[in-house]
Amino acid sequence: MSKEITSREADYSQWYNDIVLKADLAEHSAVRGCMVIKPNGYAIWEKMQAVLDKMFKDTGHQNAYFPLFIPKSFFSKEASHVEGFATECAVVTHYRLKNDGNGNIVVDETAKLEEELIVRPTSETIIWNTYRGWIQSYRDLPILINQWANVVRWEMRTRLFLRTAEFLWQEGHTAHATAQEAIEETERMLHIYADFAENWLAVPVIRGRKSANERFAGALDTYCIEALMQDGKALQAGTSHFLGQNFAKAFDVKFTGKDGKLDHVWASSWGVSTRLMGALIMAHSDDSGLIIPPKLAPIQVVIVPIYKGDEDLAKISTYVNELTMRLKGLGVSVKFDDRDTQRPGFKFADYELKGVPIRIAIGGRDLENKTVEIARRDTKVKQTVPQEGLDIYIIKLLEDIQQSMFNKALAYRDEHITEANSYTEFQDLLDTKAGFISAHWDGTPETEQKIKEETKATIRCIPLDNKLEDGVCIYSGKPSIQRVLFARAY
Repeated sequence: MSKEITSREADYSQWYNDIVLKADLAEHSAVRGCMVIKPNGYAIWEKMQAVLDKMFKDTGHQNAYFPLFIPKSFFSKEASHVEGFATECAVVTHYRLKNDGNGNIVVDETAKLEEELIVRPTSETIIWNTYRGWIQSYRDLPILINQWANVVRWEMRTRLFLRTAEFLWQEGHTAHATAQEAIEETERMLHIYADFAENWLAVPVIRGRKSANERFAGALDTYCIEALMQDGKALQAGTSHFLGQNFAKAFDVKFTGKDGKLDHVWASSWGVSTRLMGALIMAHSDDSGLIIPPKLAPIQVVIVPIYKGDEDLAKISTYVNELTMRLKGLGVSVKFDDRDTQRPGFKFADYELKGVPIRIAIGGRDLENKTVEIARRDTKVKQTVPQEGLDIYIIKLLEDIQQSMFNKALAYRDEHITEANSYTEFQDLLDTKAGFISAHWDGTPETEQKIKEETKATIRCIPLDNKLEDGVCIYSGKPSIQRVLFARAY
């Protein structure tokens, strides 16, 4: 089955598409640019969603839901915001269809909306219009709201999970009495995303701030987590934005402070999306298929019986059912695949392709020897293990796989952060080693734009733990006080 997957070395882009399609994660839909997330893919997204949802609620956030449609006039209230999303908006102009008399369904030209509606590309405008009715006093603050939703950004060049016209995400929108509180919220959520990425997704990330060119439209500051994929390209895995008072002023959201004075509230917004599915695939998987971190695997352990007849299967099933109960009691998700419609070899290849972390094979001889054969997906190492204490062994093995996957990705990432001290060296690294390039930049949007136009590399972030270092910009030769991370990116 792995022979159906293009190798990473031969064509990384096709390798990615092969895994998404052949591991039954998603497929293209009849709507151009949109995808169908299949049960295997959605089960992983559900686990991501559940973990993040708990993290949000543990820090005081509540879930709500806001309309899919946003009046066009709302976007014109915050100039930089509308400019940032104008070219990606889907617009609803009519509200009815009709039969043209020839058996064709057409838009009823008399049913034009008085004001066009935008299918949400993000929800700041509709939410801040709503917050105006919720906030009068400092006693109403802070407001800590998260929304799980779909959004539409009209992409012409799409890739499953990474860039589609419609995708799933969560977006947090918070309101605060002071700038400091909003900044603290922005940073807090960044660290929650980083915690999730590293401890659940097993993907190491760099925490940083975006340059002005890369900042979210309408934000004063954008924080991000940046990950590195196996082809040396960067992937923005999450963002958190300090919005200042921009949206509060645009929608006239004011509160009376403890001192009795009126002021506009301060805001943050933050989000991650189904792009995380792309990160999981590209950071970990191999030429045999998907590799899923155990903490996010819908099936953590699959058990495949090897038997000759019903009597053999009955004996194996008795043991497996007891083992399954013990494992489930320890919080492990288990599948016993006793289908008689597929041979064990097919099952082994199928579960390898779909990334199940641990595969257990057990036959009649294993029952006699009181052993099982265990194969771990990340390294493909097989070993014979005693049945005694197997449940505890599996728990520890799952923990080891999770940590090993992170360590492997971290080693790759660290090996692909390279310093460049001249523009020639910078360009050579982009074409030979890829990864993150640490280089001096003069801090101007003009220089950043020139580098992007000439190399297709962007400033991924200014790391939060950056050390100050005198130098000169690789492009302009002007003074610089710190290095930033450049990369080509998804």
